[in-house]
Amino acid sequence: MKKILFAILLINSICAYAQNTKTPTLKSILLSQLHSTHDVKEWFVPVNVAVDGLTPEQAKWTDGSGNHSVGQLANHLIFWNLQQLYQFKGMKPPAFNGNNDETFNSFDATNWKETVQRLDSVLTAIEKVVEQADDTALQKMADAIAHINTHNAYHIGQMIFVRKLQGAWDPEKGVK
Repeated sequence: MKKILFAILLINSICAYAQNTKTPTLKSILLSQLHSTHDVKEWFVPVNVAVDGLTPEQAKWTDGSGNHSVGQLANHLIFWNLQQLYQFKGMKPPAFNGNNDETFNSFDATNWKETVQRLDSVLTAIEKVVEQADDTALQKMADAIAHINTHNAYHIGQMIFVRKLQGAWDPEKGVK
C-alpha cells in the first residue's frame, strides 16, 4: 500500500512540475540573456553590480597602462546600446563619426551618478522593446541582441578587472 501511495504522489508531482514548466521561447531566452548582463545575477556579474557602490573618483580611475576606467566602459556601453535601441525602434541613431575612442573618452566623472542611471535606462528600454515585440520582430533582432549581450559581458568583465586592480571590488559580489 505504501508503495502504491508513493507512486501516486510521485506521478502527481511529476505531472504538476510538467504543467508548471514552460518551453522556452525566443522572447524568454533573449530577455534572460539581456537581464543576465543587466540586472540579474545568475551565471556571472551583471552591469548593475559591476558599477554599484563606485564613487566618481573610483569610476574615473585607470591604472595608467591604457586600460579604460569603469566610467569610460560604462559610457561606451551606453553609446552602443543606445545605437542599437534606436535601430530596434526604427529611429535614426545619433550621429557617429566612426571614432570608437570617443565612445570611451567622453566620460565625465562629475556625472557618474547620471551615467549609471543612463546605462540602466538604456538597458531597460532594450528589454522593453523585446518584451513588446512580436515573433517576426524578435527574429530580426535576435542576432543583434546576441551580439549586444556578448559585447556587454566582455566590458563588464573589464569593469570588474579594473575594480580589482584599484582594490575597489568586493569578491562577495561574485568574482573572487
